[in-house]
Amino acid sequence: QVQLVESGGGLVQPGGSLRLSCRASGLALDYAAVGWFRQAPGKEREGVSCITYTSRPTYADSVKGRFTTSRDNFKNTVYLQMNNLLPEDSAVYYCAALDSGYGCPMSDMNYWGAGTSVTVSI
Repeated sequence: QVQLVESGGGLVQPGGSLRLSCRASGLALDYAAVGWFRQAPGKEREGVSCITYTSRPTYADSVKGRFTTSRDNFKNTVYLQMNNLLPEDSAVYYCAALDSGYGCPMSDMNYWGAGTSVTVSI
């Protein structure tokens, strides 16, 4: 049984940083495409970043230059480092994985975590 568990969310002031973690069990993330998605209240879920086995990470325009995704294959964990956070970054953040994927189309992701909440506020 595959499980993805996110952690690292919380309350942070504008301009602050958080690092989210997505730890997997039952699936080797090093050969999967792993995406971070987020959903703010009243808004649709949107893609934030994607990391695959074969290509460089990609990012939504709204987070480029501020967010970085990386993986630690030994820990079977993918991270999302979020710097210079803005109030509009507040959302529930989900990680999702696609077996042997080359991208992170939301509708194709096989496995989803339960999410971790990020609130950026004074």
